[in-house]
Amino acid sequence: MLRTLTIRDFVIVDLIELDFSAGFSVLTGETGAGKSILIDALALALGGRGDASVVRDGAAKADISADYSTYAEADLWLAAHDFASPDGGVLLRRVIDNAGRSKAYINGIAATATQLRDLGELLVDIHGQHAHQSLLKTEAQRQLLDTQASLQEQVRAVGAAYKTWRAVGKQREEFEVNAKNVLLERERLEWQVGELDKLAAKEGEWAEITTEHSRLSHAASLIDGAQEALTAISESESDAVPMLSQLTALNLRLGKLADIDEGLKPVLDLLEPARIQLQEAVYALNDYLGRLELDPRRLQQVEQRLSDLHSTARKFHVTPEELPQEFASLSAQLRQLADASDLDALRAQEEKLKDAYLVLAKKLSAARTKAARVLGDAVTSAMQELSMAGGRFEVALVPCAPAVFGIEQIEFLVAGHAGSLPRPLAKVASGGELARIALAISVIASTATSTPTLIFDEVDSGIGGGVAEVVGRLLKKLGQERQVLCVTHLPQVASQANQHLQVSKFNAAGKTVSRIASLDNKSRVEEIARMLGGIEITATTRKHARELLAS
Repeated sequence: MLRTLTIRDFVIVDLIELDFSAGFSVLTGETGAGKSILIDALALALGGRGDASVVRDGAAKADISADYSTYAEADLWLAAHDFASPDGGVLLRRVIDNAGRSKAYINGIAATATQLRDLGELLVDIHGQHAHQSLLKTEAQRQLLDTQASLQEQVRAVGAAYKTWRAVGKQREEFEVNAKNVLLERERLEWQVGELDKLAAKEGEWAEITTEHSRLSHAASLIDGAQEALTAISESESDAVPMLSQLTALNLRLGKLADIDEGLKPVLDLLEPARIQLQEAVYALNDYLGRLELDPRRLQQVEQRLSDLHSTARKFHVTPEELPQEFASLSAQLRQLADASDLDALRAQEEKLKDAYLVLAKKLSAARTKAARVLGDAVTSAMQELSMAGGRFEVALVPCAPAVFGIEQIEFLVAGHAGSLPRPLAKVASGGELARIALAISVIASTATSTPTLIFDEVDSGIGGGVAEVVGRLLKKLGQERQVLCVTHLPQVASQANQHLQVSKFNAAGKTVSRIASLDNKSRVEEIARMLGGIEITATTRKHARELLAS
């Protein structure tokens, strides 16, 4: 629940620090005093939109902090997003400067406005003062029923199935319209893939065959060079003594001398590895010459392969190294086009996806039908208490063409009194009736969620007299299970609260400033009397106020 709220330099508020209690709390004050500013500030801390206009004149920034105790679902969200606090609870903070830049924090850690909104939806449910107007819209009626019955997951599944089905349907329609173009594209791809398939270029082949071509084309030079090196080292046919023979003889000569003088031993140690290396070079050259041979036929084959790879690469506007990847890419496009151009297969797939959608949509319809009866009975019962005796509320499921939300539209119907037929809410409900029905739905819908804090911002507008007292009792009863905060102008509602906050405004240094104070019993009598009697408070209105508070 909401424990504390701190508002600094927000609209006409310089600094307000409020502590909230459990149960039912009301916020009252004269018109224009800024009652809804509290709700607006709280909405901003919960990730609502804000700009530079919310910053108090002359201030550098608006700063709102809201401290909440949490529950299991919110704790899981905090842990999953690395915002959990070892002390428990959660502190939401939103700062907007006079240039319109916004910063958000959760437990002192920088966050996004989206994260604030996601977490805020788990902590607070705000019912605005114009909620009854949104009830006239079909979409709002459908969303309310689905939310009341916790059908959001089913709705998302139906929506996903619908989009998948229609995507294939659109593909089938496009193919039917563009069949000729698709056929031409398929023929083009088939020719290209066929060309590359015949070439059968392999990964790394270009580098390998280029190396082989270089070796074959220089085979004569390579043989001559290797033979010359071998001759110089060990097989000289001229008068010159081969290097290996010279080095061997030198090592023998120095070996005998080293027996006389060990000072030559280090020199001998240095020459011996050189002799060994020369011998290894001889072995390597003999092996190389044994493998290397002149092969004009192979050279011709390699040159033809190089030509084929190069010309095909130019034709496809790629490098020779990229030919294998080009073959794979074009083959994939051809397979995809072949799948897409199989009209019978597309129709079969479309029908299969439609059937899958209808299965989910019918399950959703069944759940909505059950939820509609429950909601209708609950609102009808509440209407009896709200001076609409004999009235009846129904939720109709009107079949419609398959859509992303299902196969029916939701329509709220109401009969204002006994004997009348239920008709669409927008056509039969007066302003006062609509406000009462909206309030009943808001209270009933709130009991279906786990949100610990519920806020009602003047949802009791258009209500008065004995009905207002019933509304107050409804909210107080709801406050036994949740924390309820209500902005109200009705003394009958305010008198039912466990905590009473009063909003006032005054001039300070030429500027209008708003204040919020928690009222004690004596002050509360005065505020209820003001709400009953207006500017002039008499002993009679005070007496009436005390009676309301005692009832």
